[in-house]
Amino acid sequence: MLYGLKIALRYLTASKGQTGLLIAGVAVGVFVFIFMSALIGGLAVFLLQRTVGDIAHVTIEAPDRDAISLLPDSPDVLVVQQRAGNQRTLLRTADAFLPLIEALPGVAATSQQIVGNGFVVRGQTRAPVGVTGVEAAKVSDIANIAKALVAGSTDLTNSGVIIGSGLAEDLGISAGQVVRLQSDRDVERTLVVTGIFEIGVDALDSRAAFVSLATARTLFAQPQGVSRIEIKLADLNQANDFASRIAAQTGLKATPWTQGNAQLLDGLRAQASSGNLIKGFALITIVIGVASALLLSTYRRRPEIGIMRAMGASRRFVVGVFVAQGTLIGLMGGLIGAGLGFLALAPFPVPELAPPGGLPVDVRQGAYGLAIVLTTVGAILASILPARSAARVDPVSVIGQ
Repeated sequence: MLYGLKIALRYLTASKGQTGLLIAGVAVGVFVFIFMSALIGGLAVFLLQRTVGDIAHVTIEAPDRDAISLLPDSPDVLVVQQRAGNQRTLLRTADAFLPLIEALPGVAATSQQIVGNGFVVRGQTRAPVGVTGVEAAKVSDIANIAKALVAGSTDLTNSGVIIGSGLAEDLGISAGQVVRLQSDRDVERTLVVTGIFEIGVDALDSRAAFVSLATARTLFAQPQGVSRIEIKLADLNQANDFASRIAAQTGLKATPWTQGNAQLLDGLRAQASSGNLIKGFALITIVIGVASALLLSTYRRRPEIGIMRAMGASRRFVVGVFVAQGTLIGLMGGLIGAGLGFLALAPFPVPELAPPGGLPVDVRQGAYGLAIVLTTVGAILASILPARSAARVDPVSVIGQ
């Protein structure tokens, strides 16, 4: 086998120009494979960060039916849903089971919230808003308000409100000015605009107002309990499994972000399929190139193959020589293409830090090892046909040529 490898190397080095072009062609195919993997993967990360990065990955609410649930090993703790008249559905004992949720692996942040609708009033102008009461220390735990702040601060007191830039523009107000916030319970509070944010999502920028949890209790007449608990995960792709686990352990309604974003997921799947198709074409090009070159080499070396056969070389040995050539070409081209791909992608920032309008290439998703393995396997497969053709050479008919 070692002798066959030496012959394969001699054949490759005998035509350095042809071998170099062949390896370069394989390297280009591998580079395309790696670049498409990094681009498609990076674009998926970029889109998810821009669309899902500022929303809850899992939302916990009271069940849709009137029920009483007991937490495991905690017979004293009750989660009660009330639905009487216009009574809001509440999680009455969120503080009791919140430590259980926060202790689960993969939880990055939690936020207790009271939500409702209302109006922001400035003089004679009224604008409808969705009001969210949050804990003052957790204003930016779900939506990164601090990063998106364009004026003021995120210091949220019981007399303050943080609004979006679209809402501020509609009302003609700026940070530090006073507005009146009227809830759908006809409770009104005078608040100071402590901060203005611009996330880039119109539903938040134009129709969202954040107040402290204590202020929301007053506005919506909810002295206890919360409307929901929002959870942010370290890996948003684990949202479905995490939601199922929470629902099983607490008996509560746990909704993953994927449930309301089916179109986004369909688009990402279609995008991934397109990328796989392009990568498949790149591999096919590699296979065709290697097979063509080795077939040409077989034809040119028929006399040499005939001499080897006449000297007792078996057909298996001849097949091994040409398969070894294909393996070396695929391996060298794969390594060179993977190295060039990494060097070309390394200067790009990761999608989480990519500037607006930038190319969301993710060097971490280049699939370098997979590209090398697939290229080597493809080159081996491509060498089988030329190798079998070489093994069928009749030494008597070709030695005199």
